[in-house]
Amino acid sequence: MTGLSSGGALRFGHTELPAEQREALRKAVKLEWATMGFLAITTTLVFLVLGNSQAMKAAWIEDLLSFLPPLSFLLATRIIRKLPSEDHPYGYHRSTGVAHLVAAVALTAMGAYLLVESGLGLLKAEHPTIGGIELFGSTIWLGWLMMGVMLLTAAPPVFLGRAKMKLAKKLHDKVLYADADMNKADWMTAVAAVAGVAGIGLGLWWADYAAALVISASILHDGIRNTRAAVSALMDKRAMTYDDSEPHPLGRQLDAYLRGLPWTEDARSRIRDEGHVFHVESFVVPAGGSMPGLEQLEQAREACIAMDWKVQDMVIVPVSELPNEFLPGPTSGGER
Repeated sequence: MTGLSSGGALRFGHTELPAEQREALRKAVKLEWATMGFLAITTTLVFLVLGNSQAMKAAWIEDLLSFLPPLSFLLATRIIRKLPSEDHPYGYHRSTGVAHLVAAVALTAMGAYLLVESGLGLLKAEHPTIGGIELFGSTIWLGWLMMGVMLLTAAPPVFLGRAKMKLAKKLHDKVLYADADMNKADWMTAVAAVAGVAGIGLGLWWADYAAALVISASILHDGIRNTRAAVSALMDKRAMTYDDSEPHPLGRQLDAYLRGLPWTEDARSRIRDEGHVFHVESFVVPAGGSMPGLEQLEQAREACIAMDWKVQDMVIVPVSELPNEFLPGPTSGGER
């Protein structure tokens, strides 16, 4: 299901995961399946009480779009277990970035569509109406059911998002992080939809379109932010933390270790983020201009790989001087 080798170890390509990451991956897969089950229920309930509310329509479409991140994550975790091949010597880790980009573009397109549709409805002053429904022999206003459904579906995604956020950090998984971030903000969609429906009930027809605009803007914001992050990653931007808040500190750690070796004068690394794992190229200037032996290079390489499970591939290149034209500065986190 998630990259089991013949020996039973969970892997990302040929990178065997440590115990903490193995457990985090298992939990993440379970959470994403739980999310899919929850979304199947909520999208059905919201559809049944949709009515003529533009805010409810936007909330329903957002729920449908919420299937994309967990689907992307589950699909990527199956693909990245493949070992590197002749045609894909770096492995299949970029599938995570591709899945991230596809989901992000879908969010952006639908967010933009809903924003335009809601805006046009507001400009045309179209007055939405919400009728009654026969339930248990009594006629009740459908708006009560709409608001009840939205309030019932508001809380669970917040808790799911918080749980995923912790796992995203452990797995260095940006798709899981994006999904968690969206889940944590889902309560705002529910509140906006409730406000829109309540506005219709109070005779404030414009409140429904205003709420739909808020929800649409939220979808569009998520889509643009995730599209930017996914495109940057696929274009080999310097390796960042799982939440893209800062350069990954591993570069500094690797450079500090390599500079501290008795046979090196200087060292600097650049890191390519392949999705979950890193490909590292470290350039070292040997002390005194003497070429280090194969054993010294191999020991240094193994020590660097042992620093962090994400270091899947590592090459150490002895050079007479650092190629500064394509290396990061010494204070920029060790990557570029």
